[in-house]
Amino acid sequence: MSLIAFFGALESGLIYGLVALGVLISFRTLDFPDLTADGSFPLGGAVAGISIVAGVNPWLACVFGMLAGSVAGIVTAWLHVKLGILQLLASILVMVALYSVNLRIMGAPNLPLLGETTVFSSLVTDGNGYWMRCLIIGVVILVAKLLLDWFYSTETGLSMRATGSNLRMAQAQGINTSWMTIIGMAVSNGLIALAGALFVQTQGGADISIGIGTIVIGLAAVIIGETIIPAKRIWLITFAVIVGAVLYKLFIQVALSSDTLRSIGFGPQDLNLITALLVVLALVLPKAKTKFLSRRVRA
Repeated sequence: MSLIAFFGALESGLIYGLVALGVLISFRTLDFPDLTADGSFPLGGAVAGISIVAGVNPWLACVFGMLAGSVAGIVTAWLHVKLGILQLLASILVMVALYSVNLRIMGAPNLPLLGETTVFSSLVTDGNGYWMRCLIIGVVILVAKLLLDWFYSTETGLSMRATGSNLRMAQAQGINTSWMTIIGMAVSNGLIALAGALFVQTQGGADISIGIGTIVIGLAAVIIGETIIPAKRIWLITFAVIVGAVLYKLFIQVALSSDTLRSIGFGPQDLNLITALLVVLALVLPKAKTKFLSRRVRA
C-alpha cells in the first residue's frame, strides 16, 4: 500500500469515525436500531454542498448539514416515541423519505463542488494535500469526541445512558425517557450528517448514493473498536470506536491492494463483498474471543 493510499484510507477512516460516534449513541447508548444514518449522511452532504455553492462559509455549511441531520434524527425518534412506530421501521421510513428530500435539496442526483471554497481550501496545497486533510478532519473529530465525552458526563447524558440501559428503571427515577431518546437521536444523526458534510468536500461533490452502507460501516467500526480496545470508561469507548473506523478503512484498503486477493479474482468491483466479509468477521471475533477465554479458564 502506497503512502498516498494510506493517507486516503486514514482520511476516510477519520470521517467515518464521526459516523461511528453517532452509531455508538444510537445502537449502544440508546439501544435504538437506527437506519436513518443511510439517509442523514447524504443529507448532511447535500445541505453542506448546496450551501457552499450558494456562497456560504464552508464551516457554516457544515453546521447547517449537521443541523439537518439532527432534524432527521428527531423525526425518527418522534415517530417511535410519539406515534408508537417500531424503532427499526421508523428509521427505515425516514431513510426512504430522505432519498427524495436529498434529491429535492440538490436538484439532481449529484452536485459538483469543483472550484468551490471548502474547509480545506485555505490550508491544503498540492504538496501537503494528502496529509493536511487528515489533520483538519482529525481536529474536527477530536473536538467532537471531547464534546461528546463532556456531554456523557452531564446530567442529561447520564439520563440518556440510563434510558438505554434500563428503560423502566429510568422511568421509575422520573427521567423523561421520550425526551432523552429524541436528544440522543438528534446528536447521533447530527454527527453522521457532519461526517457527510466533510465527505463531500473531500470528494469534490455530493451524490445521492454516498449514504449506501453507512450504517454497516459505522456498526462495524463500533464492534471492531470494542473488540480491540475493551473499555468501561466513556472517554476510552469513544476513542475505541474512532480507532475501529480507521482500522476498518485501512483493512479495506489493504484488501483492495492485496496481490493475493487479486490473484484469486478479487478487484475494486468486489468492495461491497469485502466490506460484508469484514463485518461478518467483526461480529464473529467477540464471540470467538469469549469462547477462547472460557476454555482457557476451564483448562
